[in-house]
Amino acid sequence: MLTSGSQPERIEAGTGKMPRHVAIIMDGNGRWAKKRMLPRAMGHKRGVETVRKIVRAAGELGLEALSLYAFSSENWKRPEDEINDLMGLMREFIKSDLDEFAANDVRLKIIGNYKALSPDIVDMLEDSMSRTSQNTRTTLAVALNYGGQDELVRAARSAAAQGDITAESIEANLDTAGLPPLDLLIRTSGEQRLSNFMLWQAAYAEFWFTDTLWPDFSKDELAQALSEFSTRERRYGGR
Repeated sequence: MLTSGSQPERIEAGTGKMPRHVAIIMDGNGRWAKKRMLPRAMGHKRGVETVRKIVRAAGELGLEALSLYAFSSENWKRPEDEINDLMGLMREFIKSDLDEFAANDVRLKIIGNYKALSPDIVDMLEDSMSRTSQNTRTTLAVALNYGGQDELVRAARSAAAQGDITAESIEANLDTAGLPPLDLLIRTSGEQRLSNFMLWQAAYAEFWFTDTLWPDFSKDELAQALSEFSTRERRYGGR
């Protein structure tokens, strides 16, 4: 973890130690707001600002893919006003950041059952994916109405409809098909669990946890996570 005064090591792509695909469970917006005696909506708003910074940082640090857990299938259990705030922030984010995605060669991909969201949001998401489909620098995969167990059920059904159910056929039907294998999974706010995120993809991923609340997460801390990743030996079940 990043300690006071430490400097993140620059990790260069092509060294064999740079992760290609990093996923982040963005946790702590509510606690960030509570610590400051602010409404939860302010924590979510600050969290969206952090998303912008980290997407830029991902490109600058050379990541091929960045996956963000934005809204889980379980988040529908939250109070209606909080859900409405989150959906409003999503609309604002898409409208305000699409041009920046295009300018910075970022491709947007949505994972999860996003078509169950409001029709206007679905239209905005599909337009954004279409407009950025030819971008190649970094893929931003945003998990919306996503649950790892649901993804596995859907992938297995699709694989069965196509023929034999194998590890390869399931993987080909996951929402993340076409992305590099997941190398590193980060969770902010001190929690150390997957919360139904990328259950299949995380089978051999490295984990990195930080006590930092998501609104305070920075490019320096992302770089520190990549630096620590570079020191780990990945054996994939071997010796």
